[in-house]
Amino acid sequence: MTLRRLPFALLALTWFGCEGAPAPQADAAIATTETESVKPGINKDFLDPDLDVAKYEQRFEGESREVFAQRARVAALVGLEPGMAIADVGAGTGLYTMMFAAKVGAQGRVYAVDIAPKFVEHIRDAAAQKHLPQVTAQLCTERSAELPAASVDRVFVCDTYHHFEYPHATLQSIHDALRPGGELVILDFIREPGVSREWILGHVRAGEAVVKQEVEAAGFEFVRREVTPFLSENYVLRFRRS
Repeated sequence: MTLRRLPFALLALTWFGCEGAPAPQADAAIATTETESVKPGINKDFLDPDLDVAKYEQRFEGESREVFAQRARVAALVGLEPGMAIADVGAGTGLYTMMFAAKVGAQGRVYAVDIAPKFVEHIRDAAAQKHLPQVTAQLCTERSAELPAASVDRVFVCDTYHHFEYPHATLQSIHDALRPGGELVILDFIREPGVSREWILGHVRAGEAVVKQEVEAAGFEFVRREVTPFLSENYVLRFRRS
């Protein structure tokens, strides 16, 4: 696996504290096929060979970040059991990867997938230090999660869907990676003019309705919108591999 790929701008896990909010934009049209990136340049900072992992660790794993503060509840929603296999797509600094490793146990498998080489290296080193052989850290591309076919029971995408540059292609790769009956869980920002922060309106490409339609167009069956009263800026959607 190499890097120029992550369709998901993956590992941007959020950029919660980006300097300078982008200008608000209209909600995106549904992407069912792409020949061009739907959000050019959104992942460029993560491809920097001098990326400062410690800076992003502070940004991604701070109490002011909703998905960090509520990490135990979010992880519980995924529904993992010992021995299962999951892909954490857009794993970032590995927050959820390490939590998932504990849930699936030594007989399970966690693929930590990201487009940033520095993040992948960081997770690989952390897993080795924590003696977690069930964790495999790997790069993805802009168009593919680069996962083996029928290799996982769950795919988790946290604050990363809006970093998918080629969502249809990336979703197809995720669909192929899921085993029959496997599920895709997407957590992303609520994008609603008049409600969401200006940074979200400018940074996040599409709202919940568009995300749902794009995932269904890639061959997934919508299961439900999870009830998450503990989240104020994010929603969680669950889909099943058809």
